[in-house]
Amino acid sequence: MKQPSATAKAVYGIDRMVRNVKTGRFERSLAALTAIGSVVTAAEIFFEHDKASFGNKLMWIPVALGPVGAAAGIAGVFSQRMAKTALPIASAAIVANGLQGTYLHARGIAQKPGGFSNLRYNMEMGPPLLAPLLVTVVGGMGLLAAVLRREK
Repeated sequence: MKQPSATAKAVYGIDRMVRNVKTGRFERSLAALTAIGSVVTAAEIFFEHDKASFGNKLMWIPVALGPVGAAAGIAGVFSQRMAKTALPIASAAIVANGLQGTYLHARGIAQKPGGFSNLRYNMEMGPPLLAPLLVTVVGGMGLLAAVLRREK
């Protein structure tokens, strides 16, 4: 195992992560995580919305945004230009759709018998209230990747 020299300081744990953010290494990683997260969440959303027979045409939007987020994330890994243009646009659309989905899921819970006065039951049996916020996190990762410094 190589020992650090007297002038070099060993970096561990959170300090290594902070160093990676400062040097720009984290930007590409976050773009890649956005791509992976977009595919995984789009697949999960497809199966959940398919159970509901895609009863509302708006249910297709987060499924369609999955490949868009994945393509922008992959492009952002390989191209600084794409990381600063396509990735934030796709990520902002994903965040907006996640917030819209949270509203629509809350409205769906409110429309069930008992509405919010029967919250526990309606949250379990109705549309998952917090699930669209997970999509918002994926979009937020892409937005964060777009504003971070890129490694030279």
